[in-house]
Amino acid sequence: MKFVIRRSALALLPFVAGEVQAVGFRLPNQDAEGIARGNAFAATADNPSAIYYNPAGITQLEGHHLSIGAYLISTGVDYTSLTGSTAGTDSSAQAVPQFHYVYSPGESAFSYGLGVYVPYGLGIDYGTSNPFATLAQDGSLLYLSANPVVAYQLLPCLSLAGGITLNYSEVELSRGIAAPGDQFRFNGDGFDVGFNLGLLWQPHEKWSFGLNYRSKTEIGYEGESEAFPYDQERETSASFDFPMHVVGGVSYRPTEKWNLEFNLDWTDWDSVNDSTLRGTFGGDQVFSFRYKSSFMYNFGVTRQLSGGFFVSVGYIYSENSVPDATFSPLNPDANLHLGSIGFGRLGERFGWALGYHFAYNPGRSVSGSGSSSLIGETADGDYETLNHAVNLSVRYRF
Repeated sequence: MKFVIRRSALALLPFVAGEVQAVGFRLPNQDAEGIARGNAFAATADNPSAIYYNPAGITQLEGHHLSIGAYLISTGVDYTSLTGSTAGTDSSAQAVPQFHYVYSPGESAFSYGLGVYVPYGLGIDYGTSNPFATLAQDGSLLYLSANPVVAYQLLPCLSLAGGITLNYSEVELSRGIAAPGDQFRFNGDGFDVGFNLGLLWQPHEKWSFGLNYRSKTEIGYEGESEAFPYDQERETSASFDFPMHVVGGVSYRPTEKWNLEFNLDWTDWDSVNDSTLRGTFGGDQVFSFRYKSSFMYNFGVTRQLSGGFFVSVGYIYSENSVPDATFSPLNPDANLHLGSIGFGRLGERFGWALGYHFAYNPGRSVSGSGSSSLIGETADGDYETLNHAVNLSVRYRF
């Protein structure tokens, strides 16, 4: 039997991030302190996770600093079709590791850092008997970055930084084809190199400005696909663009105990357009995603307490990046509201932080989606999102 894969098959490839939100498939949550303040951290960037949020910030740290953390996310998406059928995602918690190390030697103007983190990824699982099973069942994406950086304090108030990102990615996915029990499966991995840049300007003790840039990368996946039970495994390849993003931030500290920050985060989703799945049973297939660039608006407040303790709150508004015409249940983007809170303590050598946030969209109605399977299933319907996540991190200075 010859099997032709339509666009809906590759719609599983740019797999949804753990947040299942208008961030697309980004994971911008890389530190408990950052999450607690709504990821408004580019202009503060005063802990080792600055390697991700703004690498120029590591010049504020003296000596050796190590930070290790874990981000736990529970995805919740509820779907109702136009005919009243329903589906929901598996809400089991998924863990994402975080590692950041910074060294600022003596009186040197240079600082050095290494971050290992997951800027895209996680997965989503609707089960095998959902109303759009021939479009999407389950899958996962791992995108792991090792990011060495160097920062230079050009002036007492101005620091610049740059680094490379060594990015390894794995993808696994499955969906139905046409009959009960059949299934299309694909798994593959790939590697690419990118870079990140940062700037931190502190013209006054109360004001700080930050800029963070992360380059676009393109992962070429090599792996195998199978149309079970119709054919055997075949060597299959695909490539996909992970877009650049730019974050600008301003921090205001009216007193030593207060820090208020706003960040504007722009992602070039317009670069995520066509992709090709090669070597499948139906031959090469070209797929159009046609995402649109979008903003996140990040607000955060931190209050320093006695004894090294602090508490933070934050809010994010995230714009939708996926139009109805190329919508996939595996990336159910929508205009999303995120609220966060957290607290912690920073001592002379040891510190810790705990952050919590939720992501909420009361409902997105999708109509005229381009996703269509061999038996006519579509992604049209209503999607509601409610995610919960916590991040715990520990820091040590030596």
